[in-house]
Amino acid sequence: MRLPRSIAGWTMAVFGILAIIMGATGLIRPESMLSSLGFEVVPAAERAAGDYTLVFIIASSMASFNMGIYYLVAVWTEWRAFYLFTVVFRLVTFTVFTTLVLTGEAPGRFFGVAAWEGIGALATGIGLWLDRRHRVFSNP
Repeated sequence: MRLPRSIAGWTMAVFGILAIIMGATGLIRPESMLSSLGFEVVPAAERAAGDYTLVFIIASSMASFNMGIYYLVAVWTEWRAFYLFTVVFRLVTFTVFTTLVLTGEAPGRFFGVAAWEGIGALATGIGLWLDRRHRVFSNP
């Protein structure tokens, strides 16, 4: 794979690689993802029938892994429209996840997920702006 060709591309590559790592971690050890987010980890023997918490974490981890791949494909092709798309929707995700913490629906440590999305959106947005300002690429 070639190196990113823009500032925005570097932000997408970094977040893509991190998403792959976190996704793989959740696929292999879903309990570790739960505890890192501040959720209680209930031993398998104590889980109620119909408790699909680990299945949901595994599904979310697979989505994270896939999104990391999408990010790297976008970097490889320098698909700047996708970069801009991620800025908008990562800000939406930041807002939703922050609201969950503020309303008490999620533990405080879950704000780390919101921060991850917000920081990623800002980093890529600033990268797009800098690239345009320095005419790295003329079309976002």
